[in-house]
Amino acid sequence: MRGYFRLVVVLLVSTFCFGAVTPDEARQWQQDLQYFHDHAAEVHRNLFHDMKPAQFDAAVADLQKQVPTLSRNQIIVGLMRIVAMIDDGHSHIPFDASEGFHHLPIRLWQFSDGLYVVAGDKKYAEIVGGRVVRFGNTPVDEVLKAASTIAPHDNAMTIKARVQYSLTFPEVLNGLGVIGDPSHVPITVTKDGKEITASIEPESFDYYRDRHDFALPAGWVDACDPSAPVPLWQRHPDDLYWFDYDPKEKLLYVQYNAVQQKKDESIADFFARVMAFANSHPVDKFVLDLRQNGGGNNYFNLPIIHDFIRSDAVNQPGKLFTIIGRQTFSAAGNLTNEMRINTNTMFVGEPSGFRPNMYGDPAALILPNSKIKVMLSTLWWQDNDPRDNRPWQAPDLAVESSFADYRAGRDPVLEVVLRAKAEKPIAAQLQAYIDANHPEEAHQALTEYLADPLHRYVNVEQQLNNMGYEYLGRHDVNRAIEVFKLNVEAYPQSWNVYDSLGEAYLASGDRALAKENYRRSLELNPKNQTARDVLAQGPKGS
Repeated sequence: MRGYFRLVVVLLVSTFCFGAVTPDEARQWQQDLQYFHDHAAEVHRNLFHDMKPAQFDAAVADLQKQVPTLSRNQIIVGLMRIVAMIDDGHSHIPFDASEGFHHLPIRLWQFSDGLYVVAGDKKYAEIVGGRVVRFGNTPVDEVLKAASTIAPHDNAMTIKARVQYSLTFPEVLNGLGVIGDPSHVPITVTKDGKEITASIEPESFDYYRDRHDFALPAGWVDACDPSAPVPLWQRHPDDLYWFDYDPKEKLLYVQYNAVQQKKDESIADFFARVMAFANSHPVDKFVLDLRQNGGGNNYFNLPIIHDFIRSDAVNQPGKLFTIIGRQTFSAAGNLTNEMRINTNTMFVGEPSGFRPNMYGDPAALILPNSKIKVMLSTLWWQDNDPRDNRPWQAPDLAVESSFADYRAGRDPVLEVVLRAKAEKPIAAQLQAYIDANHPEEAHQALTEYLADPLHRYVNVEQQLNNMGYEYLGRHDVNRAIEVFKLNVEAYPQSWNVYDSLGEAYLASGDRALAKENYRRSLELNPKNQTARDVLAQGPKGS
């Protein structure tokens, strides 16, 4: 029983009651919704950072109007949809055991080739390892789309992580209109060339008891081939942090699954032990695996960063790697930010489930009648430049897993790490070509780099922009133009690359080409006042 996924837990359910609420219940729900409307902005750090107040008002009013015709499940799902509009992954609705929620005794995961049942109670072994095609009579793509509207999120990766989990709760499926009767859920999969349907009976689920139980429950089966090797990331499902050393590969692998202290060894002591080991053994690759780390207390991260900064033996390009993914979130996101800023690590895997600058530390707004807790973020964690609006931390080397990888016990992420070689960052490579007056080679190198699937999430626009302005600052206008032209070719939908190229052409005295680029910049960003000012100049600038 080794297959498991560290699940980002957002509990989204209530009871099996799925008929329309009574008139008295409707009035109470409407009161609860009004209470939420009136007090949410008092709790959340910045409730309207993404949506407008009018959108919030309209969404609450619309749900209040519909309440008399809805079931309890539909009302709760409607409230989740409004909370998801806040657009931060820490604002969510958790339900504790007193709410009587249920879940399906299966686990789902979205691989590169679809949504699969990766594990489940042995009663449903026939569908374990199958690709999901329907819930009830609803095609899986429609279900995923519907569930994505209620998923609390920082970005698309948070949605991906949470949707696959929320679909194991029958009240959610019922509230979304996917199934009619939440007391049994028909799921159809394709497996071994045929369709199989199983009717899944929900079970009770205690959030506070089960949320950190990451190993498979007794009596469950796994989709992994039992004869396949056990990949490193799946070897110790119950251990919050541990490490392994492969003397053949000279690989030191550290799995850090939660920013929480163990009773027998603190995080600080553990990483001190890891670094002592790294300093006394030959290590070619040091891997910090955060792909399953959903967070905890970010104050525990400080000694980790200090250890990496102090370790010249580990903190080297091509030697230090950090694995991230859709479940890397919250305090693990803070650690990822610090690794990016303070170390020479290379990120591998999927984009993270957090924004580099994010809202967090939720507090409960308890609705007076239903007693539902709406958790709302109270703090703004700005680890990066205030202008940093990236949706996620992108991997330097992007790797996705297929179900075939999972079944065969392969870890394509670690395989990429083992193949990776130390090399100059792409920006440094391009600068060398520009310095040598070989813009054609720079263009070819950038084109090949961006075309490589491993780099599909890498964005070097800002690096190239900075490089261009460094040349401009040295009055090396021709080289600045070549760099800005590279940026235009790589990011033709960015208004800023045309603005920068326009500025360089102005510096060169070519006002015609300057205006051509400013016009394109203004088309992409009508608020670009610099472009307006240049284009408004008289005949001299014609």
